[in-house]
Amino acid sequence: MVKCSFSGKEIAPGKGLMYVKSDGKILYFAGRKEEKNWKMRKAQNVAWTAEYRKAKKERMAAAKHEKKKDTSVKKETSKSQTKKSASKKN
Repeated sequence: MVKCSFSGKEIAPGKGLMYVKSDGKILYFAGRKEEKNWKMRKAQNVAWTAEYRKAKKERMAAAKHEKKKDTSVKKETSKSQTKKSASKKN
């Protein structure tokens, strides 16, 4: 079974479309929806494609990693601020 070049879906034998580019590269599409979207859009920007899900997973992991970094920095600054406020009171 072949995978769709745009959406990443499995294509059953005898189904879908085969698109041959002028440079000889062969693209397979599950249907007209995928073919039309391939002509107009990038797969990473269309929510129902496998590439979008993969990119989103990477973005979420990076955001989670950044969030962990931010919280550790905030805790350090909050400790230093409490020391400064304690010294101002004295």
